[in-house]
Amino acid sequence: MSKIMVVAGEASGDMHATKVIKEIKKLNPDVEFFGFGGQQMKQAGVEILYDPTKLSTIGFAEAIKHLKLMYDKLNQLEEAMKERKPDVVFLVDYSGFNMKVAKRAAKLGIPVVNYFAPSAWVWGKWRAKRMAKYGAKIASVFPMEEKVYRKAGADVEFVGHPLLDMVEPQLSYQEFKEEFKLDLTGKVIGLLPGSRQQELDSLLGPMLEAADIISSHFSITNFILPVAETIDQTKIKEKIKDYKVDVQLVTGHSYEVMEVTDLLLVASGTATLEAACLQTPMVIAYQTSWSTYWLGKLLVKLPFIGLPNIISEKEIVPELLQNEVTGSNLAKEVINILDSERKVNQIKKDLANIKAKLGPKNATKQVARLVLDTGGIVI
Repeated sequence: MSKIMVVAGEASGDMHATKVIKEIKKLNPDVEFFGFGGQQMKQAGVEILYDPTKLSTIGFAEAIKHLKLMYDKLNQLEEAMKERKPDVVFLVDYSGFNMKVAKRAAKLGIPVVNYFAPSAWVWGKWRAKRMAKYGAKIASVFPMEEKVYRKAGADVEFVGHPLLDMVEPQLSYQEFKEEFKLDLTGKVIGLLPGSRQQELDSLLGPMLEAADIISSHFSITNFILPVAETIDQTKIKEKIKDYKVDVQLVTGHSYEVMEVTDLLLVASGTATLEAACLQTPMVIAYQTSWSTYWLGKLLVKLPFIGLPNIISEKEIVPELLQNEVTGSNLAKEVINILDSERKVNQIKKDLANIKAKLGPKNATKQVARLVLDTGGIVI
């Protein structure tokens, strides 16, 4: 029986790995899977040797704290490779750890496919050279990623971004409006401060302050805030009471919110790319600790922080960083866009170009075939 070792470390990696595993099973139901991952991989039939998704390594201190555990787990994976001899090792995200896994697999002569590879296009082009040295096949999700890895001598295939398959509202405009009893008259603005508590603490206040200012500018303005099912809405409701504006909370359905709104106030991250796929104008906000910010400035040599701007290689949507993130600054950018039909249309046109750059649909299926081909597994 053919065997595939899978290593995914974060919740998002667990999700993307699971989607590929399900596609592989359609092509060859006899493949055996084992490795590191979370609950989604386990439910998909993967033998989980260890679940790293529960670890918190957001800060540098936490990463150092887990260093010994990381090397213990690397040794565990190496022993599993030696004993079980997988046909291919499939690495998903989790770049710091998975680079080391790729190195050990290369020493054992086991082929590697890396999906959501180390972001060498953001910082550390040496990481692309390192993965090329290990002979890893890179399943590239960004056009700039493909360029950097190819230049480094890596074996790379641009598969496109899986978000293109995922960003599809489940409810129609009318269904969404009726289910949540939404008022969608006038200007409709979405507030997406992020799903992590740290993001909510730093960004929700300025966004609500901006909403107060925006609502006094336009004759009719409605605000919608999608809340992840894992978040307790109590604190958010208490926070909203401190402001004059009325904000309608909806549980989940962020894609529907992106689709019905005229503009989004959104935390920097994947949500900005999801909004780009739906061609929804946005203003991006980013706040973190000053130590993390300045370290990032030293390491990251990019002129922008928002993915739409990075992919476009120009500022197509405003982005406000650190002390710039104030209610008045956010409101100014929103009003500046919504007061100009020309600006709105230009942003939508630029976002459509981003969607085209992200490649064709069916990235997950392409990755599944790539993993099987690299491992020499018959379809």
